[in-house]
Amino acid sequence: MASVDGAYDCTTKTPMGDQPSVFTVISNGGTFHGTNAGPLGSLDVKNGTVDGNMLKWTMDMIMPMPMTLECEAVVEGDRLTGTIQAGAFGAMAMTGTRRT
Repeated sequence: MASVDGAYDCTTKTPMGDQPSVFTVISNGGTFHGTNAGPLGSLDVKNGTVDGNMLKWTMDMIMPMPMTLECEAVVEGDRLTGTIQAGAFGAMAMTGTRRT
């Protein structure tokens, strides 16, 4: 298992307030797949790449409005810190802790 793999309890700071989710990372060499599941539904990871402890991916959001989210995060130990670019809404901070 790679050091980035796991399920993370995350919070994303959005214009609609803090949104909790569970972000799952399953790596395979320099790529990964997974989901980000929260109260508004589950989004599949697309184009996931792994470079050391840096993750980059996109997600296609449908609700509350359609847009492609551009995401990146760094995993340090059991902590995940990143940003989600949400079009006109700008960058939203995402933090998480790996489930043990």
